[in-house]
Amino acid sequence: MTEIIDKSYFHELNNASPETLCRNGRCLYNSDTHQYNLEIWGGQYDIDPANQTISQAPGDSPPLHEYFAIFAMYYLLRVQDIPVQGQWVSEKDLPGGTTFFRGPHLIPTDLISNTFGNDLQNFKNRCIALGGAQIDMADAAYSFHITADIPVAVLFWTGDEDFPAEAKILYDQSIAEQLSLDIVWALAVGVCARISSFA
Repeated sequence: MTEIIDKSYFHELNNASPETLCRNGRCLYNSDTHQYNLEIWGGQYDIDPANQTISQAPGDSPPLHEYFAIFAMYYLLRVQDIPVQGQWVSEKDLPGGTTFFRGPHLIPTDLISNTFGNDLQNFKNRCIALGGAQIDMADAAYSFHITADIPVAVLFWTGDEDFPAEAKILYDQSIAEQLSLDIVWALAVGVCARISSFA
């Protein structure tokens, strides 16, 4: 899971102040094991900077997608105390987003649309199982708190004879101040993978 994470993140975390990083209860620090515990999408994960590992905490937390692991490290080290604004935006609305989110950084929402096709109820069931809160958008849409201050929304439209099924991810407007574009992309890939995977 940690192979694609820049090792400088672990070095920086190893030298960071736990008191600073754990401000406002964003994470917990175990002074005996020197590990950080972070909640992501309802799961608990232990981050060990000295051994450069991220593992599931005891319990039934799902495996952490490798791109969620990148997001977790960045979140722990960089995210500021900025309130959620309650305004949904797309990745193209973010500064520089129109240029960045294409080609290799195109968000793979086709994972979701290909998984569910026109089965709207199956999409709803999957989102409810993952703790989603229904919102009034698209044919069906659900919001998720990836962390307390990073919400996302997953929108889904069934297809017809002219257009195939389509999915889209939206973000709270505050994400422009919280995450760099490459980390938004990593977050989005992780979201698409979890919504579309029943493992």
